[in-house]
Amino acid sequence: MNERMQQLLNYTRREFFQRAGMGVGGAALTTLLANDLLGNIPTGTNPMAARQSHFAPKAKNVIFLHMVGAPSHLDLYDAKPKLQELDGELVPDKLWEGLRLAFIREQPKLMGSPFAFKRQGEAGIPISELMPHLGSVSDELCMIHSLKTDHFNHAPAQLFFQTGFSRFGRPSLGSWVNYGLGSENSNLPGFVVLITGNVAGAGNSLWGSGFLPSIYQGVEFRSQGDPVLFLSNPKGMTGEDRKRIIDSVNHLNKVQLADVGDPEIATRINQYEMAYRMQTAVPELMDISNEPKHIHEQYGTEPGKASFANNCLLARRLVERGVRFVQLFDQGWDHHGGLVNGLKRKCKQVDQPIAALIKDLKQRGLLDDTLVVWGAEFGRTPMVQGDRKSPGRDHHKDAYSVWMAGGGVKRGFAYGKTDDIGFNVAEKPMHVNDFHATLLHLLGMDHERLTFKFQGLDMRITGVAGNVVPEIIA
Repeated sequence: MNERMQQLLNYTRREFFQRAGMGVGGAALTTLLANDLLGNIPTGTNPMAARQSHFAPKAKNVIFLHMVGAPSHLDLYDAKPKLQELDGELVPDKLWEGLRLAFIREQPKLMGSPFAFKRQGEAGIPISELMPHLGSVSDELCMIHSLKTDHFNHAPAQLFFQTGFSRFGRPSLGSWVNYGLGSENSNLPGFVVLITGNVAGAGNSLWGSGFLPSIYQGVEFRSQGDPVLFLSNPKGMTGEDRKRIIDSVNHLNKVQLADVGDPEIATRINQYEMAYRMQTAVPELMDISNEPKHIHEQYGTEPGKASFANNCLLARRLVERGVRFVQLFDQGWDHHGGLVNGLKRKCKQVDQPIAALIKDLKQRGLLDDTLVVWGAEFGRTPMVQGDRKSPGRDHHKDAYSVWMAGGGVKRGFAYGKTDDIGFNVAEKPMHVNDFHATLLHLLGMDHERLTFKFQGLDMRITGVAGNVVPEIIA
């Protein structure tokens, strides 16, 4: 009998269970760490597969329209007759005392809107003369007049509006939705980003995945050149060549994934395979020239050109194909001066295509399942900034307007109210955390249960706050 066998025979029963217990404990620890790393997504499964929501959803898809720079809600949606009466008067001392604004340093004067408002539709929602097309679909809108945020500088406020936190490194709303629900289209990303103008100050973190596996981040589609960078085959390489390379690389990746369980390897596998399928799906999607003439007239689209109108039409085509979350960023709404001409120009660019998007979704039977959201990182002050000959409005975080349409929200409905000059919320405040919680609820997800284990904590987009606002849900 060899020495090793003799040692095994000499083990006492207690020693055997002690040593075995340490092995089982190690295996259990490995499993727990793997679950922590993967966010409870089993290795070997498709991380982008469609998943069940927590409860029956009102909406299946989201089209989120973010007006970068923050338009003046007081000149678009929140009519204030009293502010018109007080135009040119100094801001009351009780409001000015201790007030901190982004740029205004001396006690300013109030400024009424230079634009007329008209009650639109059967519900009589007031909408500015700058948005006549939107007025034609006002009975589809759920207007929120009492949104509040925590930040009045663009980048932190943009991050807060899209991620629930003002610092970099957190998953965006679209990434949370992508992670929670997966995708219904295996040939396109579950989260697509379309941009007009420059990228917002907070950069691509606005559609990043933060600590979530990177497969859930947004994918930017471009209007010119390759719709997605590096999607086309290099010169001299055929589709068959590329497929052989992808298959060979992914075989090695799958061996490594089975060994270490790193979710980024699963992301790499999925992205290689997705890129190959997208070579066919994306060019067909992006070619809007095959849309009928009346659709182009309705949206104001021009095939082959970069425009917000084209992006709105693409948004419809994306949700039509099962893309879960479509994010449109439109830059150029930061009007510290030149407010009158600046708002006229921007509203002319977006008014018709937004109204067309809502009408198009409705006539195709998609609006009930698609939540359209319009908003920005914060609002604008009721006081003037700069020269009265070319006035502007400063940033304002304490009260502003956003709206939703379709996807289970009440139609022709206004929620919340600001005071007589639009400075503070007077009724039914809604914080950005509440806004996120409600949006996720409409998608059938409980914001307190949509979590991801990171650094030992169950992270969520609403942090330790957020309440669903049932009053706006149909």
